[in-house]
Amino acid sequence: MSLFRRRGRRLSVDEARARTAGDRPKAVLLDVREEPEWKAGHAPGAVHAPLTGLAGGAALPASAQGRPLVVICRSGHRSRQAAKLLAERGADAVDVKGGMNAWAATGHPVVDERGNSGAIA
Repeated sequence: MSLFRRRGRRLSVDEARARTAGDRPKAVLLDVREEPEWKAGHAPGAVHAPLTGLAGGAALPASAQGRPLVVICRSGHRSRQAAKLLAERGADAVDVKGGMNAWAATGHPVVDERGNSGAIA
């Protein structure tokens, strides 16, 4: 059984950050929002893989393959879908309750495509 997934359990943003931050993170933070949303603002260190691509059969980025995944979107709806899809493909995936809206509201950092202060689109 996975260290990260208990049936039906979703992570809080604080749990997500704890598992994906630092020099040796336990998991990859996978952002499944679309390109314009990603460019406007995402969590530092997150990996981008839009849900539309994953649903169409796209592979995970190399840096996320074979690693536990903490999946995030804007509000938590798409990340829940993506985590289910990825789990059906055999990935160890759990999603973040409240998504990037909750991430930013909690005061966790958000950066744009250039690494500057970003916003949730």
